Amino acid sequence: MVVLATKVYVEGEARERALKSLGAQVENALGDLDVAQEVGLRRDDFPSVTIEGKDAVVARNLLTKEWGAITTDFEDGSEYVGTLERWDEEGITLDAGREIEIPTSGLGLGPGDPTQIRNRFGLVQHLPMRFVYSGSSRLADSERDRLFEWSRGNGRVNYNSATRSEVRATVNRAGHAEDIVTVERCGLLEGSVLCREDTDPPGLLAAIGRHLPAELLCVLP
Repeated sequence: MVVLATKVYVEGEARERALKSLGAQVENALGDLDVAQEVGLRRDDFPSVTIEGKDAVVARNLLTKEWGAITTDFEDGSEYVGTLERWDEEGITLDAGREIEIPTSGLGLGPGDPTQIRNRFGLVQHLPMRFVYSGSSRLADSERDRLFEWSRGNGRVNYNSATRSEVRATVNRAGHAEDIVTVERCGLLEGSVLCREDTDPPGLLAAIGRHLPAELLCVLP
């Protein structure tokens, strides 16, 4: 079994749709591997995938590489994935099966307090983020690179609480399909809408926000 480092925190029909979407993504990722898989959900909202079959080890490794995995064993200097739980003046807290505190000095994302940094980089709650575990954990270099890349280019609108297909449908319904490049998946229910050069991210946020019960944050170039 592998526990994926992304959360299913919505309720009711939205939860059913999210789990159905995850099942389809897992099946697609495992492709022609000789395995049988079953998706479940733990009490802490992390999904588990039970895998059996000749290619089970390969399948678990593949899902871990794509999603990150929740573990109980942490080694100093190793990289893991946690979801953004909360933030305060001291730093941010990630949920990686246990709470991981990352002090402001360990963010490495430039000036400002954690709230200012969160707003500048569009860090919506529950966003999966890579970190390096130690006595004083820090964001991984790959995570910092991703976030700095977000701050370049044409701007973005980041979201949570919706699947990628739901967000794409919302953008289309709002009449803005031609104003975006793509919707990048960051977690099962978190992602980033990449704007075209002449698209105003706050304007796009206003247009889709009334249709989407989600947290939305702009990333401005």
